[in-house]
Amino acid sequence: MACTVPRPRGRSTSERWIVGLDEAGRGSLVGPLLVGAFAIRETDGERLPSLGVRDSKQLTPARRREVYERISSVGVCRSIALAPHTIDRYVARGGLNELELLTFARLVRALRPATAYADACDPDAARFGRRLAALVGDGVEVVARHRADEEIAVVGAASIVAKVRRDRALGQLRVRLGDGLGSGYPSDRRTREFVERCLRSGGEPPQWLRRSWAPVQRVMRARSARTLDEFGP
Repeated sequence: MACTVPRPRGRSTSERWIVGLDEAGRGSLVGPLLVGAFAIRETDGERLPSLGVRDSKQLTPARRREVYERISSVGVCRSIALAPHTIDRYVARGGLNELELLTFARLVRALRPATAYADACDPDAARFGRRLAALVGDGVEVVARHRADEEIAVVGAASIVAKVRRDRALGQLRVRLGDGLGSGYPSDRRTREFVERCLRSGGEPPQWLRRSWAPVQRVMRARSARTLDEFGP
């Protein structure tokens, strides 16, 4: 998990701050998983809907960028990018939720809010909340819910932070690899075909690819089988 998260400066100890937590790119075949956080004074939090804050999935890319600029002027945006090799390491031991939990906790400890609102990735939201609270320690109230990005404005803001920064990361990949990369998700035919062509060309899988994902594993197994066939009986 690369990225040092600086603490916000100039905060009065008498102010109550809240933070929202969400991620973008969890299911992608390529690129980083972005965990986003947005912190704001509790008294200012009610302004977020009027600034256009919604769950990022309900906004167009252009609208997300516009709202991102607005919220950046009233609160604190932070994120941590989790590289494919880090994701693969945790997936290998069935711990993708654990990785997300640890990253949420890292952001909360850096931002020091009175209350943290998290979009829970665990099927048991209450359990996720208890585990996050244990990691961040006393003094921070933790609220974890499913669909929190739709129901809690500060989490919607965090989803926008995560998605805008994830889009930037994918944009940088496209500059290197070309537009054929597609959206990065396995539901995208262009992405699947791009990954298959890349893997079938031989050599080690690239660093931008999540090797542990099932569609990638299938192509890699097929490639290995063809390589063995070339040796004959």
